[in-house]
Amino acid sequence: MTGKTHITGGIAASLAFAQISPYEPAILLIGGVAGALIPDICHGSSTIGRALPFLSKIISALFGHRTFTHSLVFLFLTMALFEAVGLNEALATGIIVGMVSHLLLDMATKRGIKLLFPLRMTVRLPLTTSTGSFTEYVVFAALSLLSVYFGYSLFTFS
Repeated sequence: MTGKTHITGGIAASLAFAQISPYEPAILLIGGVAGALIPDICHGSSTIGRALPFLSKIISALFGHRTFTHSLVFLFLTMALFEAVGLNEALATGIIVGMVSHLLLDMATKRGIKLLFPLRMTVRLPLTTSTGSFTEYVVFAALSLLSVYFGYSLFTFS
């Protein structure tokens, strides 16, 4: 999936989660957007890879794309890091929700992800698409509509 689809997925997921969460929706939203980008740190031409090229090159050289940073191990290590440093709970939760949305979206691509890294098994959803395809644009549009739907009730003052 492209960066804009991941960002929109992070927005939709964090706003949906905000419906059942006690956390401030705006903080969840900020975390959701950031978290939706984090797993692609392993890809030099990604949004986050271009922002942090040195770190991106190191991670890519060590692990490659869609392996460690797209795994449950990385997700749980990130959660442990947030707990250890005492990151704001709402922000940390938003980031994790965004990361999970990223993993799910990449599982919907033909390449899939190494969700169970270090096992070499590729995990993908039963229905997959190619990055940049017409189907991805449909997914992007659906996520955009969901973002408006979930965001409307959270950010309207009636």
